[in-house]
Amino acid sequence: MRHNKLFAMTLTVFILLNSSGFADTTLVAVASNFTKPMTEIAAEFEKATGHTAKLSFSSSGKFVSQIENGAPFDVFLSADESSPLRLEKDGFAVSGSTHTYAIGKLVLWSSIPGYIDDQGAILANGKFEHIALADPKLAPYGAAAVDYLNQHKLLKKLQPLMVMGENISQTHQLISSGNVELGFVALSQVIENGKINSGSGMIIPTNQHHPIKQSVALLKIGAENPAAQALIHYLNLPVAKNIIQKYGYGISE
Repeated sequence: MRHNKLFAMTLTVFILLNSSGFADTTLVAVASNFTKPMTEIAAEFEKATGHTAKLSFSSSGKFVSQIENGAPFDVFLSADESSPLRLEKDGFAVSGSTHTYAIGKLVLWSSIPGYIDDQGAILANGKFEHIALADPKLAPYGAAAVDYLNQHKLLKKLQPLMVMGENISQTHQLISSGNVELGFVALSQVIENGKINSGSGMIIPTNQHHPIKQSVALLKIGAENPAAQALIHYLNLPVAKNIIQKYGYGISE
């Protein structure tokens, strides 16, 4: 993780600006899987600093394209680490600002209670018509699902049954609506009080797919925005980390 000490000190100064009566708004691009925790974090951030974070949710891949084409976002919370680093390398993000804010967890999930066992045997043995996942070209959780299926030699068998969501939110909707029997979603979408709160599911072991290191970057457009600077800093504070962990994410040390 690259986190410039001078940059971190600068963020601390910005987050204290509210005590002098300053308040600004920042436009934030957020990966769909992080909808619930970021909505909660944004509310707490406004209470603590007076700054407002206006959130937009979509797939990481779509946001990269939008940012490269001039979308006026100040901060980008991706579902992977490669997208923010690419934006930093190509001059769209502030050098040294990219770091991991959460480590995602993948779940095989169905809205049907008892449908999925804790070993995921249904993938090899079950009879179902469709399986949903986010488009792996746009969404890191979809790429992680493909990686998992590849490791278990199930990709070729299940490919004809796949239904692609544009992002992880659309994928969850396909399954929760009953239009698709099961699929891969983010744990944060189905967790409550530390466990899967509806239907049935299996948390995929993190060593069975590429790590989902979700990284944030301060974009060049937001480099002089106090609210954007303050939000980046706030994500590293215990109050934000506690919310992130509440939704089932790991925290990078």
